Amino acid sequence: MKRCAGAMALSLATLGATAQQLPANKPSAAQQSMIDRGYGMFIHFGVNTFADVEWSDGTIPVSQYNPTQLDPEQWVKTAKDAGFRYVLLITKHHDGFCLWDSKYTEYDVASSPVKTDVVKAVADACKKHGLQFAIYYSLWDRKEPTYKDADPQPYIDYMKNQLTELFTNYGPICELWLDGGWDRKPENWGIEQLYALVKKFNPKCAVSVNHTIVNEEGKRNYTRPSNMTEDNKYFFQYFPSDFRLWDPQIITRFDKKQYLHQGKSYYLPYEATICLSSRYNWFQKSVQLPVRELDELEELFYWSTANNNCLVMNIPPDQTGRIREYEALAAINLGKRLGLAPGKPLPENGKFVSERRPAKASSVYPADANNQYDGSKVTDGKLDSRWASADTLASLEISLDPSEYFNKISIFEYKDVKNSKDGFSQLREPRIQEYAVDIRRNGQWETIFLGHEPMGDCKVIHLPRRYRTDLLRFRVTKASNLPSIYEISVIDMARK
Repeated sequence: MKRCAGAMALSLATLGATAQQLPANKPSAAQQSMIDRGYGMFIHFGVNTFADVEWSDGTIPVSQYNPTQLDPEQWVKTAKDAGFRYVLLITKHHDGFCLWDSKYTEYDVASSPVKTDVVKAVADACKKHGLQFAIYYSLWDRKEPTYKDADPQPYIDYMKNQLTELFTNYGPICELWLDGGWDRKPENWGIEQLYALVKKFNPKCAVSVNHTIVNEEGKRNYTRPSNMTEDNKYFFQYFPSDFRLWDPQIITRFDKKQYLHQGKSYYLPYEATICLSSRYNWFQKSVQLPVRELDELEELFYWSTANNNCLVMNIPPDQTGRIREYEALAAINLGKRLGLAPGKPLPENGKFVSERRPAKASSVYPADANNQYDGSKVTDGKLDSRWASADTLASLEISLDPSEYFNKISIFEYKDVKNSKDGFSQLREPRIQEYAVDIRRNGQWETIFLGHEPMGDCKVIHLPRRYRTDLLRFRVTKASNLPSIYEISVIDMARK
């Protein structure tokens, strides 16, 4: 029996002075290090990989974990070649299965057919290839018996013991990503104890819990990242936290950094999470799934890393224990397109000349008395609000400053969604089949782009000339359903 049933967790007294997060209006050392990293690779791998599921409850037999060509070196080499600065590894998901040999459970790799300590292998490969190492650890553990205790402290001690293993045996850990907090009240997770433990081992490790921010202090009324457009309006759900998370929501372009806890204001950057897969799966499936188009990945990169925020992109190994070559190549191609290189600042998008400019649609679905789907949504800097038309053939006009040049247009289309059996993966089907972009010059409309195929999740139009106009028009000329657009961005790439 491997479990240390009577093991004593480290007490706060053992840790010395309790780590404190101080009110601030600028980044701490841990936050600045995170901002400097900026771009990481998320790796979901575990017992779920071998059951074709995203979540499980701890009942999948440990014998089912059986990668035939396990190669964490290949994972990290892919990250290096793709220009990632750090690797964020799932060490334990909600099922409780651990990717290291933990003394506190038998539901781990050491009890499986393939006993490789994956945490060590990834940490060692990161050190070899000059990348920083970060870990994800699920608060919610559907396997561990102490999780069901009425007293929350025994399970908090269990987590502290496991985190002590992780932070003492695998070298420096730059980030701790905690998840699953919805299953208990925030005060019953012992976040302040976990935070103090981590900071004792590495003061510059950035720590956060998914769904970090809420609308009202002490209430679970979550705040979407796209609404975080005012300083000192929203509150910590989990304190202390060094950054904000809401997986997999995308931040607004007008993101603010100051958040409240007990009347004091704290600086918090945001870390966005996206999937390389166009099916939005986190754990790899046994069937081959397509990846997102490079245009969409590039625009999401710019969007997510702007304004001192960060992005991690999930690229999961399959049941062999390797990242599929076509997925590795997609990430590497993105890095080459972006021009990523060690020590080089992350690239930025151009100047958005259309943001918050007036936009008027030919029709809106339905009558829309609350302005939920009106034309202004395409320039509001949010990727979860949208214009929706009442007509299949529709158009939308954006008023621009005629003194502002532009040479790029990016368009995020709303698509029809079909959910997969696993409850997470999705198939997205476009509505807009053909379309055009016009500008008004000398009182006349002139077409500068004509599209004769579906635009995909994100269409990027690079123009070989720079233009100026007081009015830009987007026209749908063929659609399979009522057109809907999240965002149309008119950009000048000559100004960054």
